[in-house]
Amino acid sequence: MAISASMVKELREMTGAGMMDCKKALTNTDGDMDKAVEYLRENGLAKAEKKAGRIAAEGIVKTNISADGKKAAIVEVNSETDFVAKNEKFQDFVGAVAAQVNDSDAADIDAFLGEAWAGDASKTVKEELASMIATIGENMNIRRFEKVSCDNGIVIDYIHAGGKIGVLVAAETDNTGDDVKECLKNVAMQVAAMNPKYLSAGDVSDEYKEKEKEVLLAQAKKDPKNEGKPDAIIEKMILGRLNKELKEVCLLEQAYVKAENKENVSQYVDAVAKAAGCSIKVKGFVRFETGEGLEKKNEDFAAEVAAQL
Repeated sequence: MAISASMVKELREMTGAGMMDCKKALTNTDGDMDKAVEYLRENGLAKAEKKAGRIAAEGIVKTNISADGKKAAIVEVNSETDFVAKNEKFQDFVGAVAAQVNDSDAADIDAFLGEAWAGDASKTVKEELASMIATIGENMNIRRFEKVSCDNGIVIDYIHAGGKIGVLVAAETDNTGDDVKECLKNVAMQVAAMNPKYLSAGDVSDEYKEKEKEVLLAQAKKDPKNEGKPDAIIEKMILGRLNKELKEVCLLEQAYVKAENKENVSQYVDAVAKAAGCSIKVKGFVRFETGEGLEKKNEDFAAEVAAQL
């Protein structure tokens, strides 16, 4: 059967695969469009397996918030290069992943990858990911996601530097007006900038406190200024330093970065609530930073070109 240019174009629009790959798929399946799609998917999966060993430490973080603002999802999808991370097709895919996560009941990545893809129920999420890998030509990975909900309030998001950092902040409030949303957006920006580990001092585990006390104690005993001081005095010094450190790692106790005075985040939120005549209680936050904890490959363009030659 003769393969026309319009058939190749149609298949390419359906799959996003390259022109020559589409022509080959149609030739090998006698022009049967459904079989050609399956052919490309199977070959796409094969290509994806070859690329799976390559390090994907770039990428973007995206969020998705429900229409009523009460539930949200945040996802990180990795690529090999920052160039692909800025690709519109890649960004659209990550946005679709975030939207599906927000509606999904999956509790982990494996369960999510096994779900039917929302854009085409004949594929799983894993198969759609493989298709994207084949189309774009780089290894990609849906690394992690988290969901946040707040039935008695709202969830606000903030994306920094085009997706390098993403934040969700959930707060209970009886006012979802612009002033409250702006306040929570500022809190989300604080999370992005200052990277707190906990919401408040009450959330800090005893294990963390004990570990930090041991570190501070070791530092204090090595300091010549403390030589000969009673243990009780050193203990008091350590507690003072620990409390100061907790203010730095707990969001609500952190100094509010946009404040002209010395108020902390909790005081800032309370001031906005008072001015708006409502209550605002920050319940939690999530912060994703692209590639954190992943080993990034050293780019050597000259070596890469030489290897290809």
